[in-house]
Amino acid sequence: MAGIILRPIYSLYEYRLLRNVKKRSVPVHIGMIMDGNRRAAIALRILPWEGHRMGAEKVDDVIEWCIDIGVETATLYAFSTENFQRPPGELERLFDLFEEFLNNVAGDERIHKNRVRVRAIGKTELFPTRVQKAIENAEESTKKYDGFLLQLAMAYGGREEVLDAVRRIAVDVKSGVIEPDSITEETLRKRLYTNGSPDPQLIIRTSGEERISNFLLWQSAYSELYFCETNWPMFRRIDFLRAIRTYQDRERRFGR
Repeated sequence: MAGIILRPIYSLYEYRLLRNVKKRSVPVHIGMIMDGNRRAAIALRILPWEGHRMGAEKVDDVIEWCIDIGVETATLYAFSTENFQRPPGELERLFDLFEEFLNNVAGDERIHKNRVRVRAIGKTELFPTRVQKAIENAEESTKKYDGFLLQLAMAYGGREEVLDAVRRIAVDVKSGVIEPDSITEETLRKRLYTNGSPDPQLIIRTSGEERISNFLLWQSAYSELYFCETNWPMFRRIDFLRAIRTYQDRERRFGR
């Protein structure tokens, strides 16, 4: 009975929050550390991979929420390089989910309607061939879109990203393409996996952990950080809107 009574109040609060958020400037680019799939599975007494499936399904909601308020880019931390150390059985389930999700994206009417471009960033060559093919399928089918950019950080590590950029610069210096004295921040930025997208103004992490775990280390130098107690599969629109409102209430000084 209490739930039935509270539902209209919750909906009204969400509506007012959405209306207020839309009246103010929203971040152009949001980074999201999708943490808590396994914790959600434990809480619900289901298998870990079922928690991961719930987390994958949540991505569809988040894309819609972002587009609705005017966010232009979202980078979701889907799988780190350290995640390859998980048990083989769990990894196979994750690879199944990645393959299924990415192939579904290629044929999703909502993706095409909203002109969502999908881009995987990271050491994707480390994935099994079937996952690599699914990545190529999603990227190829959306490559001409410019309505919204969804970047999936897969087999991703922030330190490795910076190291890769430095290695590319070193090759160019050695070949005479770049003079050492001419190297700038922009030189490195152009060689990052995220080249072409702006730095995230806001990074959200779910599950209550308060660290960025090797995510967008270079790009997040001046990002606002928001930590949410909710596990990713239970992340609600109201949680998302609260994160945006908190961002809007902060004064961004960029070290000045």
